Amino acid sequence: MTLRETITSRVAQAFEEAQKEGLLPPAPLPDTAVERPQNPEHGEYSTSLALKLARPLSMNPMVIAQRLAPLIYRGEELGKVEVTVPGFINFTLEHGWLRGQVDSILRAGPGYGNMDVGGGKRVQVEFVSVNPTGPLHVGAARWAVLGSALANVLGAAGYRVAREYYVNDAGSQMDAFYRSILARYKQAFGREAEVPANGYQGAYVVELGQEARAEFGDRHVDGPEDAAVSELGAWGLQRMLRAIREDLELIGVEFDSWFSERGLYDDATYQRVMELLRERGYLTEREGATWFASAELGQDRDSVLVRSTGAPTYFASDIAYHYNKFLVRGFDHVIDIWGADHQGHVPRITAATAALGVDPARLTILIGQLVTLKRGEETVRASKRTGELVTLRELVEEVGPDACRYFFLARSPEAQMDFDLELATRESQENPVYYVQYAHARIAGILRTAAERGIDHGEGDVRLLEAPEELELVRRLLLLPELVETMARRMEPHHLPHYSLDLATAFHWFYDRCRVITDDAALTAARLKLVQATQLVLARCLGLMGMGAPDRM
Repeated sequence: MTLRETITSRVAQAFEEAQKEGLLPPAPLPDTAVERPQNPEHGEYSTSLALKLARPLSMNPMVIAQRLAPLIYRGEELGKVEVTVPGFINFTLEHGWLRGQVDSILRAGPGYGNMDVGGGKRVQVEFVSVNPTGPLHVGAARWAVLGSALANVLGAAGYRVAREYYVNDAGSQMDAFYRSILARYKQAFGREAEVPANGYQGAYVVELGQEARAEFGDRHVDGPEDAAVSELGAWGLQRMLRAIREDLELIGVEFDSWFSERGLYDDATYQRVMELLRERGYLTEREGATWFASAELGQDRDSVLVRSTGAPTYFASDIAYHYNKFLVRGFDHVIDIWGADHQGHVPRITAATAALGVDPARLTILIGQLVTLKRGEETVRASKRTGELVTLRELVEEVGPDACRYFFLARSPEAQMDFDLELATRESQENPVYYVQYAHARIAGILRTAAERGIDHGEGDVRLLEAPEELELVRRLLLLPELVETMARRMEPHHLPHYSLDLATAFHWFYDRCRVITDDAALTAARLKLVQATQLVLARCLGLMGMGAPDRM
């Protein structure tokens, strides 16, 4: 239980006690949310419960708060419980307890911040999942960072997490890609061959054609087209998947599984799902096509599942895929991370989930907005190398993986973002990546110096930590478990960069005002414990974000 939850529980208990003693009239307990006040002079936590009770109790909120406050159990954690106008109850942590948390953090070690929000439930996070028809662009990089960081947070919050890439290896787009490779392959032999009108024109396809020539020789130049498309296509698919996997590894993103869309047809999952929907009355035939009839599920219009040509739509594949997630593999919760172009698909797949007999509350779909690359004030619209979209690989080569992860994670997915390439490579305090990692490296340097001087701080007495800067740093360290719980419940890992920056700022402020290694051996040992605890929490934050925690910079 987090400290916030502990205080919330005590407030609720005080409300019940006040009613039993006749200090407050009977009434149901509203939300007793305990928040952090914006003004630090009002303590570490505050509740507006008295304001919420004013109307149902027909009482002045100040009177309600004044009757509740004395009944709130302080325990060892709370120093003061005070009432302020117009009826807030503010909580200040007891300084002795606060100092003792340094030892608690060090005892917890690398597991500090772990919570049991999930209770071992199985959660699948499916992200990136772009068609394997070309290299990953910067937009896909944003979803890769978001998905991997969210998976890390959920793991820390007690969920069993599966990371999955959905390989869209079926359908018309893949056929167009395969035929584009064939055309470029024939052109590599000097033959006339046109890329299909709906094909792929990128320079990378020309390179694939050259590679295919080296791989297959001329055996498909004059052979049957279907055989050529089949063999070259299978080869091209694996070539692109390998490139995608390698690009993702550049920013530290790995998957537990790569799920094939084609497999849904090969193992008859698609057929079973269509039969199930038909049995439940969700299929209708008209205009030669098969439609998902979803009006009774709250949809404005039906959606095509099978075209008049007999070819399934990607919506049909998605329904089969979610059937596999929920009803075959049995995930307790599924999280899909999609790009902005899939916004309109959300209501349809939510309705389809309900049609499968699955509670839609078990499905969360996060929609990410676009990324604009900038170099200072100038917008970067194309790759310097190819004149086409900037790829993930090019971005990593320019700014490094840690900058990619930090900046992509620093905004909520629904917010469009500008990625400043100049700022991301700047080695100064203006660059938050540098600033946060430098805090970790600075601490490592302090601890190295202490070790070189033979200073043993293991028995340091944290009760000596009395300076405001020291106590403020401890307060920041205590936020991590609370933050992990909040991020997991709301699925908002974008709070991590902001917390890490705030923690780094608190550390630098402490370091600039409180010399760590001094002639006072006892105070030195106490402060070394504090900086070691700070290093542990910073490293945990960087790890959850998928970033490195350097010991030297």
